Amino acid sequence: MGDVVQMHFTTPDYVIFALLLVASTCIGLFYALSGGRQRTTQEFLLADRSMSCLPVSLSLLATFQSAVAILGAPSEIYTYGTQYWFLGVSYFLGLLIPAHVFIPVFYRLRLTSAYEYLELRFNKTVRIMGTVTFIFQMVIYMGVVLYAPALALNAVTGFDLWGAVLAMGLVCTLYTTLGGLKAVIWTDVFQTIVMFAGQLAVIIVGAHQAGGMGEVWRKAMNGSRIASLDLNPDPTERHTFWTLGVGGVFLMLALYGVNQAQVQRYLSSRTEREAVMSCYVVFPCQQVVLCLGCLMGLVMFARYGEEISSCLQMVLYFVMDVFRDLPGLPGLFVACLFSGALSTISSAFNSLATVTMEDLIKPYCPAMTEAKATLLSKGLALAYGLVCLAMAYIASLMGSVLQAAFSIFGMVGGPLLGLFCLGMFFPWANSTGAIVGLVAGLAMAFWIGIGNFVSRMAVPTPLLPIINATTMPLHGNMTTAVMTTLITSITYLCFPLSRPTGVQALYNLSYLWYSAHNSTTVVIVGLIVSLLTGPMKEKDLTPGTVYPVLGNLLFFLPERYREKLCCVTPLVPESSAIMKNSALTHDLWMGGVQLYLEFIGTSLTMALVTVSLN
Repeated sequence: MGDVVQMHFTTPDYVIFALLLVASTCIGLFYALSGGRQRTTQEFLLADRSMSCLPVSLSLLATFQSAVAILGAPSEIYTYGTQYWFLGVSYFLGLLIPAHVFIPVFYRLRLTSAYEYLELRFNKTVRIMGTVTFIFQMVIYMGVVLYAPALALNAVTGFDLWGAVLAMGLVCTLYTTLGGLKAVIWTDVFQTIVMFAGQLAVIIVGAHQAGGMGEVWRKAMNGSRIASLDLNPDPTERHTFWTLGVGGVFLMLALYGVNQAQVQRYLSSRTEREAVMSCYVVFPCQQVVLCLGCLMGLVMFARYGEEISSCLQMVLYFVMDVFRDLPGLPGLFVACLFSGALSTISSAFNSLATVTMEDLIKPYCPAMTEAKATLLSKGLALAYGLVCLAMAYIASLMGSVLQAAFSIFGMVGGPLLGLFCLGMFFPWANSTGAIVGLVAGLAMAFWIGIGNFVSRMAVPTPLLPIINATTMPLHGNMTTAVMTTLITSITYLCFPLSRPTGVQALYNLSYLWYSAHNSTTVVIVGLIVSLLTGPMKEKDLTPGTVYPVLGNLLFFLPERYREKLCCVTPLVPESSAIMKNSALTHDLWMGGVQLYLEFIGTSLTMALVTVSLN
């Protein structure tokens, strides 16, 4: 790709790209000047809890369909084939479980920040630890997701690098600060439509130029890019059905279950039923996004064969090549690309402002007036926008260390998922267990991640096509994106000749198992420490903070034993109105919960039951 002739935007391309930025800004201004004019924290941070299902679901989709994902998924398919498509299997449980487990708990507690739950369930120390970990995670990621697409655009088209960075950063900061969560959600809706339009245009025109979809499929088959079902259970294998379909569930749970950016959208829904239905609507949308990425990668392969090595810029080069005689369409795809960046970054700004305000400021300033709190929330959104620009500049100086920045984001997602699961599913877990478990999970994540990075950097690079670190399957979630960058890119840069053993095998664990491994570490350590330091008593639990999954799973035990295990506390009931609205989906939750427990290990639960009864 270094020999590719640089292409350039035409006037229609610039016009379409500018229209995207102007439209996004106008949406922010509209919500700043209408309705309640963002005068309360409820309106600014939670859209007055008035959003309907469709905009919430499209915003959920857009939040983690980043620009790096739009570039990375087709590149993955072009390089390795369609095995990555089996990630779609994980979407079912990855969205069913949040819909019927996490959303009812968060929504009925009437939270603003997901980390308020940690204080209700454990104590303030656990809440602060969770909040600080999340802030660290998002700040690291923001600069990278802003800088990477601008760098790719600059490399292929000569589009001014820092002009693109500043345009995205400032526009995103402006509409997020002025319009609050309503502006963020509705711009996400607009940007999602642009993303779909840009990708569809590339697929339709590219397939036509390649001779039709039948010819695209034939060339992909001949080039061994249509993958069959790989049932290899080896967790060090990068992509198999099990890593994608099972390991991917934990990635989805970390994003759609407990990530503040998504939880905040659930909480902005008018009713619990609307929040649940938004998860159901996201499911087919995610499948469509995945299929578009796969089709685009296959069309790229039909056009170029194996002539070029995979890199971040290859997708943009392909787009510019396909649209070279169609002015305006390159601008449409770049608008699609930057829509992904804008939706991700604006969600990060808003969620960071929320957790900072609700978890780190309000508890220590109880006398703060609503007007001051709202003004401070807007100031926080603005401040995080400026931090994002600073992080983009730092990313430009990091070079190969950029991989480490990406990996830090992914290292945090699994432990945070484990922390919430520990509190929500295991009633006897106490605050000491939660703190030690989180620290253990983070330590394990950083040990494996950094160990992988160091060990792979020590191996000489073979004389094979080098795959750029940003080309891995960066699909619609941030944890997948970042873990791919460090774990898979380094692994496949070095092409190990023999199967790793011992600690080295742990370093080579597929990135898709990272969330599962690290969240399980938090749960196991947290439970052991809780049992050693004195399990929580049922009377000490805050009502509504424990989902009664164990009580339903262990229905065969006598009630006195279930009481001893704190397995009889019900979830806080819905109001009668919400109960009526939720009747259609009430019967599905049991199956999702039981399947989830199978994934985290029913044997672990039963072992703990035996210890407690003795």
